[in-house]
Amino acid sequence: MESLQIRRWNEIPPAEEFSCRIEKSNVPAVISGCVRLWKAFSKWDVSNGGLDYLQVPIMNMGKDEKVQLECLREDIETPAFLEGKTLASVNLWMNNDRTRSSTHYDPHHNLLCLISGCKQVTIWPPSATPFLYPFPLYGEASNHSAVPLENPDFRIYPRGKNLDEYSQKVILHAGDALFIPEGWFHQVDSESLTIAVNFWWGSDMISGMLEHMDSYYLRRILKRLTDKEMDQMLCISTDTADRKVINSCGQSTHENSDLDMNHQTASLKGRNPEKSFMMNELEPLALQSLHELVSLVHDCVKPEGNSSADPSVIQEENEVKKIVYTNLFDLKEDPIANFIWTLEPHTFQNVFLTMAHNFPRTLEAFLLHALSPVGSEVLTKKFEQLDQMIATNEQGQFYQKFYSVFDDQFSAMDAILGQKELFACQMQLAETRSQNPDGLGFESHRLAIYV
Repeated sequence: MESLQIRRWNEIPPAEEFSCRIEKSNVPAVISGCVRLWKAFSKWDVSNGGLDYLQVPIMNMGKDEKVQLECLREDIETPAFLEGKTLASVNLWMNNDRTRSSTHYDPHHNLLCLISGCKQVTIWPPSATPFLYPFPLYGEASNHSAVPLENPDFRIYPRGKNLDEYSQKVILHAGDALFIPEGWFHQVDSESLTIAVNFWWGSDMISGMLEHMDSYYLRRILKRLTDKEMDQMLCISTDTADRKVINSCGQSTHENSDLDMNHQTASLKGRNPEKSFMMNELEPLALQSLHELVSLVHDCVKPEGNSSADPSVIQEENEVKKIVYTNLFDLKEDPIANFIWTLEPHTFQNVFLTMAHNFPRTLEAFLLHALSPVGSEVLTKKFEQLDQMIATNEQGQFYQKFYSVFDDQFSAMDAILGQKELFACQMQLAETRSQNPDGLGFESHRLAIYV
């Protein structure tokens, strides 16, 4: 660990010295006084009117006042030792109360420059990854630790008992800068009223990488390999898109379906009257797609109860029976996932909003009982496509409507992420086997899950 200790530089290093002695060592370093000559160091000082200076509007109906933060760019300087680096971004960080960040790593080199206030940064090398329990590699926060450091439960995270052995703490004062190499986990505690700027830039993949970077880069490599495998799995022929519509007249055989009959009335309560999701307002293609999706879900998930009972009345406590398909990791073997994959984002949005409103139990059955591993991958990719096409507020409305069907929204999210993780593991194993035909795939796969 001695070779990984945070280093302190009392003078600003030249660019060549920074690259050779600091950046390539992949060890954090504090550079004292790095930002004291910036205009921001005096203008942004919260003890000397800095907050008044920084009150720029985020919306302005007039035309004579700037509204972008670009006006602050002249107050900061890119450190000379970063000359020649291709910066990914420059970010402003402000807080008006004591805050603590999550424990995470960044996929870029990071230079955190403190302009006003004081911060304490706790840092762990990438070799401490097993003790930090990062979220699943293909989850939404794979670079974040799952361990709540304020109150860790070592029954759930037993390896977390060793975290203190790997951590280092450093106090940053106004004017200091901290170099955090990519892949190093860190948590930042800020006192009230702090202002900082950070620079992110990509690193070189050097051949003489120290061992403490192994687990970090293995996660990066595995992600790249399995992303490739996933894309191949989801690459279907264009003729599949020319799907057969089961009822060209647009008449659904499931409009009064067993799963939803008792819930259609309840689903209308508490909804936004300004937004209607009635089926007769759907475009023909979206209506046909809704009919087919409902039919597919009902073919896959059968209500299990008294067969002699009135089929239009299925009690809430009745369970459902899932038809198991041959290969839940193959898109062609999953008719529901295959169908959803063909939907354009706009049609996908309208189908699921209307489904949530008119067929809530069918949507519930789809997510909790009929969603396969490949189906979860398809669903999340469709979410990503939709997010790229609609505004943030519309995204919020869509997901609020989608998850409102479930009594426990977290269980619904867990169902998606759980199946997605199974799919990722299968693709990971398939890639490992293709790279190791001599039978070494299992051990490599186990290692991938560990890191």
